[in-house]
Amino acid sequence: MQLGVIGLGRMGGNIVRRLMQDGHDCVVWDRDAAAVKALADDGATGAADLADLAARLRAPRAVWIMLPAGDPTEETVRQLAGLFGSGDTVIDGGNTFYKDDIRRAQALKANGLHYVDVGTSGGVWGLSRGYCMMIGGEKSAVDRLDPVFRTLAPGAGAIARTRRPDGADPRAELGYIHAGPVGAGHFVKMIHNGIEYGLMQAYAEGFDILRNKSSASLPVDQRYELDLMDIAEVWRRGSVVSSWLLDLTASALAGDATLENYTGAVADSGEGRWTIEAAIEEAVPAEVLSAALYARFRSRQEHTFGEKLLSAMRFGFGGHVEGPLGGGGG
Repeated sequence: MQLGVIGLGRMGGNIVRRLMQDGHDCVVWDRDAAAVKALADDGATGAADLADLAARLRAPRAVWIMLPAGDPTEETVRQLAGLFGSGDTVIDGGNTFYKDDIRRAQALKANGLHYVDVGTSGGVWGLSRGYCMMIGGEKSAVDRLDPVFRTLAPGAGAIARTRRPDGADPRAELGYIHAGPVGAGHFVKMIHNGIEYGLMQAYAEGFDILRNKSSASLPVDQRYELDLMDIAEVWRRGSVVSSWLLDLTASALAGDATLENYTGAVADSGEGRWTIEAAIEEAVPAEVLSAALYARFRSRQEHTFGEKLLSAMRFGFGGHVEGPLGGGGG
């Protein structure tokens, strides 16, 4: 199948490579001419600009946008609306807010264009592992693009099959689903990322507790020098807390047990915030996911004003003097 791809960064470039490995015809463009040339050397058709990309695609045209959410994607969709015609499809595979999908789809529909949103998980490993995809859009548009999704998906692999009812959509077992109307794909991916925050925070806190079991503040006979690398490795094998995130943890600890090359400042992509906003709109309690998001905010400051206020109050009511950084206390 022929597909245009805009945005050839770490994920976009590998999406093109995976598609070409399966025989798809890709027309590519990026502001970075070197990225375009690299993929053209591998067999893609490079475009000089968006107009050139649109001209090189055969009707009904389809283009996959893999750009940062917000203005870069918004401006690209706006330009494509003027270059594409009735029956063409715009696919947004980035981390767009699902309400923006709904708005854009309504605007494009007036010109006869289809809009498909794809929540894409797989990161830099997608080329070899495939991409888990959660897709939103009209059924006809999604079905026409199925050859693309099937190639990008990881497939059933060696994962044990779940006993599912007769008639269940087989695509889920292959690593992709049509989640629902426009916006549904990015909404499901948004919650996926919110859950990811919580899982990552649980691992981080658990390993921090393990690491500090040797603290001088503990009685001598209760101190353990624990090998975090070995703990991560053994938990990968048969434990109920095994996961790909734990695989990545084990790999990181094997490379550097002290993690000295990391500052500990953790960014958030926006989807964690949107997940909490959705929870508020739906009046659904989300204590773990909220705490995980706030922990990321906390990681980017040495100490917050709130923590300073806590210290002041503790001094005020009990005369507690601030301890050394990293120390314990009630």
